[in-house]
Amino acid sequence: MVKLRLKRCGRKQRAVYRIVAIDVRSRREGRDLRKVGFYDPIKNQTYLNVPAILYFLEKGAQPTGTVQDILKKAEVFKELCPNQAKFN
Repeated sequence: MVKLRLKRCGRKQRAVYRIVAIDVRSRREGRDLRKVGFYDPIKNQTYLNVPAILYFLEKGAQPTGTVQDILKKAEVFKELCPNQAKFN
């Protein structure tokens, strides 16, 4: 099973996160399938590769809680088909 989750980068006390598609059995810093976004909580910046995110969501990937909140804020779920209302 594939999840969309955060992967920690950056230095000590200055964390930034990559949003990655990764196998659920992998650890947080493990090898990802694909990088699909970037999140900086300090500057409150996000960059999302929306076509890649939609591809993984359509294939059945489950976002973690934090990633789901980031995607809702960016209104990514509105671009999905209306029959996938479980994320709204």
